[in-house]
Amino acid sequence: MNPAPVRQSRPPFQTAQVLTLSACHFIHDIYSSFLAPLLPLLIEKLSLSLAQAGFLTTVMQLPSLLNPAIGILADRMSVRYFIILAPAMTAVPMSLIGVAPNYGVLLLLMFAAGISVALFHVPAPVMIARFSGPKKGRGMSFYMVGGEFARTLGPIAAVGAVSLMGLEGFYPIMTVGLLASLWLYLRFSDTTVRVKNPERTSLLTTWQEMRPILLPLTGILFARGFMHASMAAFLPTFIEIETGNLWLAGIGLTIYEATGVLGVLVAGSLSDTLGRRNMLFIALLGAPIGVFLFTGLSGYLKYAALVFIGFTLLSTTPVMLALVQEHARSGPAAANGFFMMASFMARSAIVVGVGYMADVVGLKTTYYISAAIGLAGIPLIFLLPKKIHGASQTHQS
Repeated sequence: MNPAPVRQSRPPFQTAQVLTLSACHFIHDIYSSFLAPLLPLLIEKLSLSLAQAGFLTTVMQLPSLLNPAIGILADRMSVRYFIILAPAMTAVPMSLIGVAPNYGVLLLLMFAAGISVALFHVPAPVMIARFSGPKKGRGMSFYMVGGEFARTLGPIAAVGAVSLMGLEGFYPIMTVGLLASLWLYLRFSDTTVRVKNPERTSLLTTWQEMRPILLPLTGILFARGFMHASMAAFLPTFIEIETGNLWLAGIGLTIYEATGVLGVLVAGSLSDTLGRRNMLFIALLGAPIGVFLFTGLSGYLKYAALVFIGFTLLSTTPVMLALVQEHARSGPAAANGFFMMASFMARSAIVVGVGYMADVVGLKTTYYISAAIGLAGIPLIFLLPKKIHGASQTHQS
C-alpha cells in the first residue's frame, strides 16, 4: 500500500518581516520627499531659476529608467543587499542638500539619491512577496502604507529639521537612515531571496514572460494616471477656485491623502479574497464615478465624494504589485523593474498633459475628461490572465 502523499504547506504570512520592510519603506521615503518642501530655501540660497529648480526633480527621477537593469542585478545577486543599503544611501545625499555649495553639486546629490530610490523600490516588493506567502496582496498593502505615510509626513519632518538646525545644519538627520540600514542588516542577515536560475535571467526573457501582464497594466497606469495627476497636482487649486477658501483646499487634500492610505491598506488584502482582477475593476469603476461626483457636487457632498476617490484611486498599486510578483518566474525583481519604469513614464508624461489641458479648457472640464479617460482602463482588466501561470521562483538560502 502506497503511503499517502505529503501535502506541502504554503509559507505563512510573516508579519514581523513584512512590518519591518514597511517601517523602513516609511523611513526611506521620508528622505526622498525632502526636496519639495525645501525647494524655496534652495532657490533663495543658490539663486536658482524655476526651470533649474524643476530640473532637480527630473534628475532625481531619471534613474527610474534603469529600473529593469537594476532588477536584473538584484535577481542575480540578492535583493537583500539592495534593500539594506538603500535607506542609508538615500539619507546621506538628501540630508546634505542644504550644504551643497552650488547647483552642480546639488544635481549630483539628486542623481545619487535617485539611484538609491530605485535600488530600494525595485527589489523590495520581491522580499515582501517572499514573506507574504499566499497573502501577497496583504503584504503589498502593508508595504505601500509605509510609503504613503512617508509622503504625508516627510515634508513636515524636513521643515521641522530645518527650523531647528537650519538649512546648512540639518544634515545630522541622516543618522536615522543609517540606523535603519543597520536594523535591516541585523534583521535580514540570514535571509537571502534570489532566483533559482539567475543565469537564465535577462531583460528580454523577463519582458517576453511578463508581456501579457505588463502591457495591460501599463495601459491601466496611463488611463488611471489622468485622474491621479489631476488630484495630486491640482486638487488644492481646484477647491480654492471653487470655494475661494484656502483652508478648505488644505482640508480637501488631507481627506484625499488620508483615505488613500486606508484604501492602500485594505485593497491588497481584499484582492487576496476577491481576486486581483475583481479588485481592479472595483477601483477603476469607483474612482471615475467619484471624480464625476466630486466635480459636479457642492458643499459637504463634494467632500464625501473625495473620501470615495481617495479610497479607490490610490488602492490599485498594491494589487498591481501583487499581480506582477505572482506571474514573475525567472526574474521577479526585473519584472518589478519594468512595472516601476512604466509607472514612472506614465506619471511624468501625464502630469504635463493634464497641466496643459487645464490651461486650455479649465480645471473643471479637465476633471471630467480625466474621469472619462479613467473608465477606458476597465476593458484592459479583462486582458489580464485569470489564473496564475507561474509563481515567483524564489527561495531562501
